[in-house]
Amino acid sequence: MAEYIDFHTHAFPDQIAPMAIQALEKKGNVKAYLDGTVDDLLSSMDRAGIERSVVCSIATRPEQFHPILNWSQSIKSERIIPLPSVHPRDPEAMAHLLEIKDQGFIGLKMHPYYQDFFLDDPELLDLYRRISELDLLLVMHTGYDIGYPRIQRADPERILNVVEKVPELRLITTHLGGWDEWTDVRNLLTGKPIYMEISFALDFLDQIRLRELIENHPPEFILFGTDSPWADQATTLKMLGKLGLDADLFNRIVRENGLELLG
Repeated sequence: MAEYIDFHTHAFPDQIAPMAIQALEKKGNVKAYLDGTVDDLLSSMDRAGIERSVVCSIATRPEQFHPILNWSQSIKSERIIPLPSVHPRDPEAMAHLLEIKDQGFIGLKMHPYYQDFFLDDPELLDLYRRISELDLLLVMHTGYDIGYPRIQRADPERILNVVEKVPELRLITTHLGGWDEWTDVRNLLTGKPIYMEISFALDFLDQIRLRELIENHPPEFILFGTDSPWADQATTLKMLGKLGLDADLFNRIVRENGLELLG
């Protein structure tokens, strides 16, 4: 088996997966490639030759913290690396970060649209600092979201504001630094030591712009991700391969950089 690492996937508990997939398909006007369960994700990984997938959850309400944490613990394995989630308006957010750390998770996922916040809100800086102090990764949706109005909640300028104020934070920006804001990504983020994963960029950018963005970014700061089930893992790998990247860079993206973050 090839040893690829997908740093951005989603799954749901079996009993709610059908409802969740149906609702999200309608909201984003997209069609899922999988049924939303961990079993189907594992089957997709086998077909694509992916060794490990990071499964990102999103707490859309503060009270979802413990159900997500408990489910994440139940699916954790050598191949499935779950990231729980903390809601930014959770009054127990700081304590919940410690629970995430104590239970052996490597990080958490946040989403400015689904959780209704702006990435560089000054009130979140202490939360970001605590995440960094606990040596947790923060995977953050960045750019616009396909299912929401085009309000800049997580654009490249806001990313820079956070990085400048909390430079020690291991922030992973999804969708190549900001979905559908790639001109600003090129002007503001490219070349800086900021992690970017590539999901939902290969489908929307031409090969010339993709190569320019990827090849002008520090090679150790690019990660492979698919956003499965909203993209097919095997197809995304093939699309990346068609860019004709240097073999060492390709290997860094699909394995080495992710492996280093996973520890």
